[in-house]
Amino acid sequence: MATPSKTPPGADPKQLERTGTVREIGSQAVWSLSSCKPGFGVDQLRDDNLETYWQSDGSQPHLVNIQFRRRTTVKMLCIYADYKSDESYTPSKISVRVGNNFHNLQEIRQLEMVEPSGWIHISLMNQRTNEPISTFMIQIAVLANHQNGRDTHMRQIKVYTPVEESSIAKFPRCTTVDFMMYRTISPAGTYYCAVNKLQSLMGNG
Repeated sequence: MATPSKTPPGADPKQLERTGTVREIGSQAVWSLSSCKPGFGVDQLRDDNLETYWQSDGSQPHLVNIQFRRRTTVKMLCIYADYKSDESYTPSKISVRVGNNFHNLQEIRQLEMVEPSGWIHISLMNQRTNEPISTFMIQIAVLANHQNGRDTHMRQIKVYTPVEESSIAKFPRCTTVDFMMYRTISPAGTYYCAVNKLQSLMGNG
């Protein structure tokens, strides 16, 4: 029987943030856990330190609950796992559920991981419409660990929303000289520069 291939790591999420196409919104949510060992909880899961981690302290499934105050568009989750360090504490099967609250969560993704060491990217795009999901709550459930381990480690979780481009943002911001230049060259340029000029005069630019 062939040995399953190891789960390949994804790109560092900070590289995605630098492209300007996504924004991390985990700070806008209320986070809770099904259990944790003292000193190994939400703070460690969200501290941007790959050396720290959440450690569960209870029976499976181990749950991470992410609740937003309003309906929120979410494109992707990024989870950092490190089999080399965590061994039997490393998740091997994860379920992602979304809904309005604890009472109507529905599973939208389930993935199995083989000795992951790095960032795991989980797309939350609607498979029918190819649009990001919109939800009040996300629940990440660890259903199983490597080597039948009981408790789990997760080192980081990031939550990303798409960044919408406005049509005006595609045009350069204009100084007075730029405004005169665009006024001479292009009526469209005059409009966008005039908008930027008006925004700056109103204190919004």
